[in-house]
Amino acid sequence: MLKSLAVIFVVTTLTFFLVRLMPGNPLDIYINSLLVQGIPLADAQEQAASIYRVDLSKPVLQQYVEYLAGIFLHGDFGMSITAMGTPVSKLVLKFLPWTLFVVLVSLIISFSIGLLLGMLMAYRRETWFDHILSAFASIMSSVPNYLVGMLIVVYFCVRWKLLDFSDLRGSHSPDVPVGFTLRFFLDALYHATLPILTYVVTTIGHWMLVMKSSTLATMGEDYVTVARARGLRDGRITLAYVGRNAVLPLFTQLALSIGSVVGGSILIETIFTYQGIGQQLNLAMISRDYPVMQGVFIIITASVVTANLLADLLYSRLDPRIRVQGR
Repeated sequence: MLKSLAVIFVVTTLTFFLVRLMPGNPLDIYINSLLVQGIPLADAQEQAASIYRVDLSKPVLQQYVEYLAGIFLHGDFGMSITAMGTPVSKLVLKFLPWTLFVVLVSLIISFSIGLLLGMLMAYRRETWFDHILSAFASIMSSVPNYLVGMLIVVYFCVRWKLLDFSDLRGSHSPDVPVGFTLRFFLDALYHATLPILTYVVTTIGHWMLVMKSSTLATMGEDYVTVARARGLRDGRITLAYVGRNAVLPLFTQLALSIGSVVGGSILIETIFTYQGIGQQLNLAMISRDYPVMQGVFIIITASVVTANLLADLLYSRLDPRIRVQGR
């Protein structure tokens, strides 16, 4: 737990200074946009000063100390610069659930199907079934998810016209009230169809290959040989001995995948105009909204670290050999 807190602190520090190395700041970007419209420089500066109530002229170390004090003492991530008067925590709580919904649904689907296909590939190794699926998994795990997302838009929405892209924009329909109802769930699932499909296609190959490798290694263990010598049924050996032990190393990777997918949502949500935390991070980067960028990066880091810590604790419960070795 102390190591996890140290990682969060280091990432918080690096993020604070790295975002300020980006060229330009919110005031300069807004002033430049006014200059393009033909507004004189003096008027543009006066208008920007009246809108952005933020003092970026303070020493960076002073800003850093004040930022850390706000986070660790009060849990305050600051106020958004571009969305005046809006706390960063409010923006995160508003848009993060949509991203988590897409990520969790897609990972559950890809993880489940990947485990099943990976085990079948291991049991039918060196057959046409194994060769075809191994080639598919290798290609899909190598192609960037944003490229797959663009291909889905081009073929599913433009060329084949299977889906109406304009109807899928956003996270839910405006006329559907937000609430724990079946209608709202189906509507949210409909709007998340393309991001979920993209994540499933680009992550399923990894789970297939990892599960195949883990299953092959488990099938060579002595306790599997002893189980066969005892005359146990193949189904019981597959599920209770091979499958149960082969899936254990994948739990830690699943926890890390949640954070990596959330961090990579910026491109996917921008492509599909999905109103999640990734799209808000993209808008914050364009407008140089430092507090929003810092808050989103810290939330993503905390999510990854927490998920990894929980996976380590859960792994020791699932595999008694870890507890015995630790003692």
